[in-house]
Amino acid sequence: MTTPHAPLQPSFCPLFLSPVPAGFPSSSEGNIDQNLDLNALLVSHPAATFFVRVEGDSMQGAGIFSGDLLVIDRSLQVKNDHIVLAVINGEFTVKRLKIQHKEIHLVPENPTYRSIKVTEAMDFQIWGIVTYVIHKT
Repeated sequence: MTTPHAPLQPSFCPLFLSPVPAGFPSSSEGNIDQNLDLNALLVSHPAATFFVRVEGDSMQGAGIFSGDLLVIDRSLQVKNDHIVLAVINGEFTVKRLKIQHKEIHLVPENPTYRSIKVTEAMDFQIWGIVTYVIHKT
């Protein structure tokens, strides 16, 4: 996996100012007032941000499904309970970071998978924090 080197170009789409109810329909007349740049919304640190596509179902309980795009920010400080992109012995994985009693665990959000306890014998690195999940419905 390589990170992009070119700056992100603006991609503007219409933005409805009024929230859209998930219950009863409402009129949409006159609600489009400005354009929205998705890069500006999703990317806080362009030089430290990249996208990856998910493969697998270990994080479905967190709303992350196979085929989704993840926005990864490398500039954020890693904290307990963040969802991270990690590398273990040369293999990428997306898991929830759990730090307890000086132990590090990478925890899936699917009960059919087991947690990974990070040991000193492993080549382990956190590449960044998942800040957004983009998926098609």
